[in-house]
Amino acid sequence: MAELSCFKAYDIRGKVPSELNPELAEKIGRAYVQIVGAKKVVVGHDIRLSSPELTEALIRGLRAAGADVFDIGLCGTEMIYFATFFYKMDGGIVVTASHNPQDYNGMKLVQKDSRPVGADSGLNDIKALIESGAPLLQAEQDGSYQTKDVMDDYIQHLLSYVDVSQLKPLKIVVNAGHGGAGLVIDAIEKHLPFEFIKVHHNPDGNFPAGVPNPLLEENRAATADVVRAHNADLGLAWDGDYDRCFLFDEKANFIEGYYIVGLLAQNFLNKNPGNKVIHDPRLTWNTIDIANEAGGVAVESKTGHAFIKQRMRDEDAIYGGEMSAHHYFKRFAYCDSGMITWLVVAELVCQAGLPLSALVESRQAKFPASGEINRHINQPKTVLAKVREAYEGLAQNISTVDGLSMDFGDWRFNLRSSNTEPVVRLNVESRADEALMRQKTAALLEQMAAFDPA
Repeated sequence: MAELSCFKAYDIRGKVPSELNPELAEKIGRAYVQIVGAKKVVVGHDIRLSSPELTEALIRGLRAAGADVFDIGLCGTEMIYFATFFYKMDGGIVVTASHNPQDYNGMKLVQKDSRPVGADSGLNDIKALIESGAPLLQAEQDGSYQTKDVMDDYIQHLLSYVDVSQLKPLKIVVNAGHGGAGLVIDAIEKHLPFEFIKVHHNPDGNFPAGVPNPLLEENRAATADVVRAHNADLGLAWDGDYDRCFLFDEKANFIEGYYIVGLLAQNFLNKNPGNKVIHDPRLTWNTIDIANEAGGVAVESKTGHAFIKQRMRDEDAIYGGEMSAHHYFKRFAYCDSGMITWLVVAELVCQAGLPLSALVESRQAKFPASGEINRHINQPKTVLAKVREAYEGLAQNISTVDGLSMDFGDWRFNLRSSNTEPVVRLNVESRADEALMRQKTAALLEQMAAFDPA
C-alpha cells in the first residue's frame, strides 16, 4: 500500500476522501486493536459532515477485530479522554480534524488511562501495519456495540474544579464557532449563575462562520465585538473540538495564552503548595516567576500534547500549559480540556472581585511578549542555523530542547519549525521593556527573511 500521508506526529489528519476515507478508517480500527490490544473502546466524533460515515467505518473495524465499542456520538476530544479514564476503558478514538479546513478530517487516539497514542507510542506501528498490506486482525466473533450517554458524568466532573457556591453572576459571551462546545454550554448552564450570550452556537459542519480557529486574528472580532456590545465580563471562543479555549477580557481584548498559563499555574499552586507545573519552551519567564513566587516548581517540556502529557506523568505535575491554549490537568488524566480552563478562570474573576484585565495586566507589563508570529520559510534549518550564528556571542544561555531558545538576560526568543505546517514560529519576550521586545522582534523577522534562500 502507498505511504499514508494522513498519519502525523500526534494524530491522524488528512483530506477526505483522498487521504482519509471509510476504507482506511476501518483498517485503522482493526490495526488499533491489534497494536494497542484494547478490548473496550470509546468512540465519538465532531461536527464535520464526513465524521458520521468515517466513525461508522472505524467502529466496523474495531468490532471486526473483537473490541466492544461504546459510542458516545457527537462530542469534543476531551469527552473521549474523560470517558476513557472515567469508565476505565482500554482506549478511545475521536473522529475530528479540530480547526483544519472543512474538507479535512482525522482521528485522535488514546489508550488506557487516556495516554496518547502518538508516533512513538503506537501510531507509527498502526501506520506500518496498514502499509505492509499484511492481513489485519479478524476476531472469531465481532465485538459488541452500544451507545453511551456521558454528558451528565462529564458535566459533574467539570464542576468539581470550582466551588459553585462561590461563583457570582457574570455575563459571558460564548462563541462555539459552530463546533461542538455549544452543546456543553447548554448542558452546564443550569448549574451556574452565569448569563451566556451565545454566538455561532449551533453545531454545523458547513462552518457558516468559517473554520472554528480563534487563534487566527481575523476570527477574533466575532467574539470581541459581542463582548463590547453587551458589556460582558468575559469572552470565550473554542476551536471545533473545543480542546482549546481562548479568552477575552471585559474590554474585549484577546488575552495571549501565555498569560492564561501563568494564571492557571498560580491558581493550582496556591491550592496545592509545593507542586510542579509544566510549560513549553516558547515563552517561559512569566510562568517560572509565578511558580517561584507560589512556592512551586516550573518544569520545561518540549511543545506538543504527547510530550507535555508524558512529562506531567513523569513529574506528577498538578497542571501543565502551552501558550497555544492547551491546558492540562492532573485530575483529568493529565489531559487537556477547553472547558476546565474557562471555568477556573471564571472562578478566579469571581474570587478576586476583579476583571480579567486586572488579573493579567501586571504580568503583561512584567513580561511583555510578542505572541506567536508565523512565517513561511523555504529552508527552516538554514535560517535557524544562521540566526544562532548571528546571536551566539551575545547569548547568556542557549537551549535546543525545542527549536532554538536564546536568553540575553533582559530579553529572550524561541524560534522553531512547526510539527504540523510548513512554517517557522517566533516568540520574543523581555523583562518589563515592551519597546525592547518590539525592537528585537522586528530585527529577528528582518534577519529571518534575509537569511532564507529564495
